Amino acid sequence: MTVEFEMWMGWAALGVLILLALSAFFSGSETALTATSKARMLTLDRDKNRRAGRVLYLIEDKESLIGAILLGNNLVNILASSIAAAVFLAMFGEAGVPIATLVMTALVLIFSEVMPKTYAISNPDRMALAVSLPIRIVVIVFSPVVAGVQTIVRGVLRLLGANVEGPVLSAHEEIRGQIDLHHEEGGVVKEDRDMLGGVLDLRELTVDDVMVHRKSLIMLDIEDSPEVLMRDALNSPHTRLPLYRGDSENIVGILHARDLARALYEANGDASKVDIGAIKREPWFIPETTELLDQLSAFREKREHFALVVDEYGALRGIITLEDIIEEIVGEIEDEHDITIEGVTTQPDGSVIVDGTVPIRDINRALDWDLPDEEAVTVAGLVIHEAQTIPEAGQVFRFHGVQFEILERRRNQIQKMRIREEPEIEV
Repeated sequence: MTVEFEMWMGWAALGVLILLALSAFFSGSETALTATSKARMLTLDRDKNRRAGRVLYLIEDKESLIGAILLGNNLVNILASSIAAAVFLAMFGEAGVPIATLVMTALVLIFSEVMPKTYAISNPDRMALAVSLPIRIVVIVFSPVVAGVQTIVRGVLRLLGANVEGPVLSAHEEIRGQIDLHHEEGGVVKEDRDMLGGVLDLRELTVDDVMVHRKSLIMLDIEDSPEVLMRDALNSPHTRLPLYRGDSENIVGILHARDLARALYEANGDASKVDIGAIKREPWFIPETTELLDQLSAFREKREHFALVVDEYGALRGIITLEDIIEEIVGEIEDEHDITIEGVTTQPDGSVIVDGTVPIRDINRALDWDLPDEEAVTVAGLVIHEAQTIPEAGQVFRFHGVQFEILERRRNQIQKMRIREEPEIEV
């Protein structure tokens, strides 16, 4: 079989090569612009980098960007395949169609898909900046067609019951996912991951999640003698103590250790001369539904470190301090022990003895576990929620990959339990 080569075939082959190069350009541009770092582009844009500004403009509307690139890529690929098929038909007759299919598949796969995308994924920022201008022109030229395609696609998806409005993940969820990914890859240590996650959690948590419960509070009766009040205040580990009159629900003020020390100094050490009512501070009440981030801002604005938490009926639930919120970010203050949470003690056998009042979030942070905290705040609350009963001492429960052994119960409260991670059983 003699294959005759004509002049037009040479021009057609050149056209195919140009179209393959355009296909590689579109494929690499798509990968680069979707993988580029938006934070890096924002930094460059603030430095008056015009190309970075174009990149930000393009990725702001990713649907239009991807639509224009796909339209351009499909146009050049189909045109290149059609020209190649014409050439091979002229050269080999009916056998030219399968030959053209095999040749074009190999060329497109290697030179127009894998190679440009491999380079783009390795250098996303550099390539995104380089292609920003021509892609911007492509988006403008193809915008009418892309808009029509988007209308058709959205209409079909709605008929199928699919939701096509809004992002799938919030910005916070995307950031959290990136942090977890870098932690798994070893780029972010556990302490940094916990701290960054704590900042993101401030918007999702309320003061009810981290407050000190009222049953753990030390409160003073303002009707007691100054000597008794001073003795109790000095014996307390806290610097701010709620003062009540008659009923513990009737909070009338806050006694600050610094104010007490100043008043005692001015009275030459005579406690009987100290007027507690004159040095007490006004109590600050906040609802239990206040978001932690909002409360942090309120602490900064009022220059206060201490607030009383009440429920919708005005009943005292507990207290929240600036330190409580900060600890949600930086964690507990560490000492020489492995686990530094109050009420948590590691055992030689690897188990952990915990008080029932220890927050689930503290357990997760200390042990790097993932116990759910949506339905309960404390570890005792989690056990009661899962068991659907108030357990007796000696009972053992297993859920969420952890064994919970009840060690001590007082009235209807779980006082202590032993917890240990349960190894997964392979089926």
